[in-house]
Amino acid sequence: MAPDKNRATAAAILPLVGGAQNITSVAHCMTRLRLGLADRSLVDDDALKALPAVLGVVEDDTYQIVLGPGTVARVTPELEAMVAESGGGAEPRPTTPDHAPTATELAAQGAALKAARKAKNATPFKLLLRRIANIFVPLIPALIGCGIIAGFNGLLVNLEWLPSITPALAAMASGFMALIAVFVGYNTAKEFGGTPILGGAVAAIIVYAGVADIEAFGQKLSPGQGGVLGALGAAVLATYIEKWCRRWVPEAVDVLVTPTLTVLIAGLVTIFGLMFLAGEVSTGIGTAADWLLDNTGAFAGLVLGGLFLPLVMLGLHQALIPIHTTLIEQQGYTVLLPILAMAGAGQVGCAIAVYKRLRRNTSIRTTIRSALPAGFLGVGEPLIYGVSLPLGRPFVTACVGGAAGGAFIGFFSMLGDKVGSTAIGPSGWALFPLLDGNENLGLTAAIYAGGLLVGYLVGFLATYFFGFSKQMLTDLNADVDAGESPTARAEAEPTPAKAPATA
Repeated sequence: MAPDKNRATAAAILPLVGGAQNITSVAHCMTRLRLGLADRSLVDDDALKALPAVLGVVEDDTYQIVLGPGTVARVTPELEAMVAESGGGAEPRPTTPDHAPTATELAAQGAALKAARKAKNATPFKLLLRRIANIFVPLIPALIGCGIIAGFNGLLVNLEWLPSITPALAAMASGFMALIAVFVGYNTAKEFGGTPILGGAVAAIIVYAGVADIEAFGQKLSPGQGGVLGALGAAVLATYIEKWCRRWVPEAVDVLVTPTLTVLIAGLVTIFGLMFLAGEVSTGIGTAADWLLDNTGAFAGLVLGGLFLPLVMLGLHQALIPIHTTLIEQQGYTVLLPILAMAGAGQVGCAIAVYKRLRRNTSIRTTIRSALPAGFLGVGEPLIYGVSLPLGRPFVTACVGGAAGGAFIGFFSMLGDKVGSTAIGPSGWALFPLLDGNENLGLTAAIYAGGLLVGYLVGFLATYFFGFSKQMLTDLNADVDAGESPTARAEAEPTPAKAPATA
């Protein structure tokens, strides 16, 4: 998307969310523009969804506009600049009335479901998970970039090509991972209200080579021991120590005493406690993941692939982010992400089945046609919130497809052929450049492709045959864009004349 198009997209979005004065914060993740809003009622959902660049909207703790990978990273700074430049909001545009059973009505139903879930999800535990997600999500672009370079470098090494270049590529791929604890510490302190650089300073202790000369719990420490979990705990501790110091240290010496005490106290606790404890937890995570897939691979894949979308609905999927990152730190890839990606394959198969079953509902079919390309690339929000979730039963059958795909990949893991991802974030076809495993890349890619095909096929068949009741088909299978309701269609269809009675 060209710069002028990015600015045009931002300019189109701004008045539809109530103008600059209605925006309290602007951020983005891999696919979504995340807006904090002062007044949710000023947002014109229908007009936003009608914008060509918008793939869908999601309401959670922030108002999230799905723009897709790449686009969102370019539109966000344009919108931030407009918000900074503008002092006034725009009048909200009137919404158009819903016409059941159109894609608009389904989206409205999806929004209602999301609003209900949002109220239920505002628990301290789930708010903590969102904070954890806010720490790790900004790291995803670097994980992806370094992961793709690592995969490309591995291919060159295996083929024995460009031996003078591969060491440089290895340095590029590994540099970020070697220091990821520092970035986690920085983001953690920022998220919990501390000074970010102090969080990074304390976390940097974990990766410092000199810790190898220190003994804790009767064992020599290793640089990097505890990884991102240790960095997370160290930075949280540093934040609370800093806040305590700000309350009690006199202002005249605060600039000297507070940073010193923060790094000193948090650093000592990190070296003589957190590094060892977090290291044990990290090792346990890796061991548990290996055991789970080695011994119960097919069943574990079925459960993980089938339940991932409900976990997303409950906001619990965010707890998996530090687990993925820990596995990547330890093993070079996470074996969980390819299995969880099968949930998106089930959604794609489900959407194709809905498209086939609702032949007369041009509104829903148009939504599916526009959302399917993004679905194949792993951006599932438009299909989930615009099609399967508000329909109900198709969401369940989509999960069945995800379970089948996950079981397929898990089965091969039991056979010793593990499929992993060197980064988190991408899914669907977009995950191919990041694939890695304990076998050659061709076999790893073939197993992952097989899982996608199984997810597509089972999601399609389960939805086609079990995703609709007769009443649902009657209510939904109408050409609503042409003004035809199910009742009108039934009245318009001629009733077969009864044959005359014979004696």
